[in-house]
Amino acid sequence: MSNHDTDPIVAIATAPGRGGIGVVRLSFGRAGEAAAAHAMHALCGQLLKPRHASYVPFIAANGDALDRGIALHFPAPYSYTGEYVLELQGHGGPIVLQLVLQRAIEIGREFGLRLAEPGEFTRRAFLNDKLDLAQAEAVADLIEASTEAAARSAGRSLDGAFSREIHALVEDVITLRMLVEATLDFPEEEIDFLEAADARGKLARIRERLAMVLADARQGALLREGLSVVLAGQPNVGKSSLLNALAGAELAIVTPIAGTTRDKVTQTIQIEGIPLHVIDTAGLRETEDEVERIGIERTWGEIERADVVLHLLDARVGVTPEDVSIAARFPAGVPVVRVSNKADLAGVEASVTQADAGGAREVRLSAKTGDGIALLRDELLKIAGWQAGAESVYLARERHLIALRMAAEHLAAAADHAEQNSQALDLFAEELRLAQDSLNSITGEFTSDDLLGVIFSRFCIGK
Repeated sequence: MSNHDTDPIVAIATAPGRGGIGVVRLSFGRAGEAAAAHAMHALCGQLLKPRHASYVPFIAANGDALDRGIALHFPAPYSYTGEYVLELQGHGGPIVLQLVLQRAIEIGREFGLRLAEPGEFTRRAFLNDKLDLAQAEAVADLIEASTEAAARSAGRSLDGAFSREIHALVEDVITLRMLVEATLDFPEEEIDFLEAADARGKLARIRERLAMVLADARQGALLREGLSVVLAGQPNVGKSSLLNALAGAELAIVTPIAGTTRDKVTQTIQIEGIPLHVIDTAGLRETEDEVERIGIERTWGEIERADVVLHLLDARVGVTPEDVSIAARFPAGVPVVRVSNKADLAGVEASVTQADAGGAREVRLSAKTGDGIALLRDELLKIAGWQAGAESVYLARERHLIALRMAAEHLAAAADHAEQNSQALDLFAEELRLAQDSLNSITGEFTSDDLLGVIFSRFCIGK
C-alpha cells in the first residue's frame, strides 16, 4: 500500500444535481483518530459519539452554519473503508454541498486531506480487507444495475456469494497441492500417490465444481452486459416492425417504402431480466443513394459486433438468392436466427424450426399481429444459455470469466498429467499452482496494481 493509498480523502458521495439529501464523506487514512477529532470539532462543533446520528450545524470558518444535518462518525476499523470516517448528511443542493466540501478541505490542509479519486473509498475498503476485489466490483455493479435481476445478482456478489465459491475452490486446490508437494518432497516413501490420495477423484470433483461456478458466472455476465441483437435483411421484410413488436412501442418508422431506415435504431429491452440491445439497421441491398449506402456499411459493422443476428425474411417469398448472399457474409461463430416475418400474410402459423444444416434456426412469426414474438424471445434466451429461476447467479465481469476459463484449462492440463502417473507429478503440481493463481486473481489475493487502477477508475467519485 503506497502513501497515496493512505492519504486522508474527501468527496461528495451523492450523485450530481439537486436532491433531498446530499452526503460529504471523509476518510482520514494515516492521519487517523486525531485528524477525525479535529475535523469533528471544526465542522460540527463537538466530538461525535461513534456510530450514532447527531443533528448538528456544519460550521463555516466565521462560525456561521453552512447547513444543518446529520453527522456520523465511524471509528476504525468499523467503517466502510476500515479507517476513521466522518459522513455529513445535509441538504442536497449542489452549492451547499460544495460549500461544505470546501470547508472540509480548508480544515484538512494541515493533515494532507485531498479530494478522492473515482472509486477510492471502495479501493480503501479492498486494501484494508473490508471487501475482496469481487465484492468491491459488485458495489459498482449494484449502482449501475439496469434490471431487477442484475441488482439482485450484484447484491449476492456484494454479500460474498461469488467470493465464497471462489475461496472454496481455492481451498480444494490448495489441499490437493499439499498432497502433491508432500509426495514430491518424500519420493522414498514409494507410495503410489495418485491412487492412495485419490488425486484423480479430488481433481475431478474440483473441475465439476468449477464448471458449475463458471456456468453461473456466465449467466451473471449476461445480466450485466446483455446481448447485442442485430436485425438484418433486405428492405421491407419488417425489421422496424419487429423492433417495435419486441419493444412494445413505436420506436422505428414503418412504411412500405424501401430504404426508410437509413441509420441504426437501438432499443434495450428485457427478457427474464436479461438486457437485450436490439439494433434495427438499414435494409441490405445494392443502392446508388449515398446516404443509404453509408447506412448499409454501418449495418455490416453492427453485424460484425453482434452477439446474435436475426436474419429477417418475407414468409411469403422464402429464401431468395439475395438472402443467401447476405447470409454468406455473416461472421463465423455468431448465432443466427432466421426470422420469417409476415406469417399472417403468408397464411402460415407461428412456429420454430431447429437448426438446419447451415446452423441457423428458424422462427415464423408476424411482427404486425405479435403472433410468434414469444417464440422468438424464447429462442434468444436459449442462445444466451439462460436458465429460468437460476437463484445462484452472481453478477460477473469479463475478467472473472477469463480467470475461470484459465483455471479450467490449467486443471484440464493437470488431469492430463495425472494420467501419466507419478512420472509427471511436478507438472501436475505446476498446473495446480497456475489454476490457484487464476482463481485468486478474481478476489484480489493475486492482482497487479495496474489492474486495480483500471477497475476502480470506473467507479463514481465518492464511492
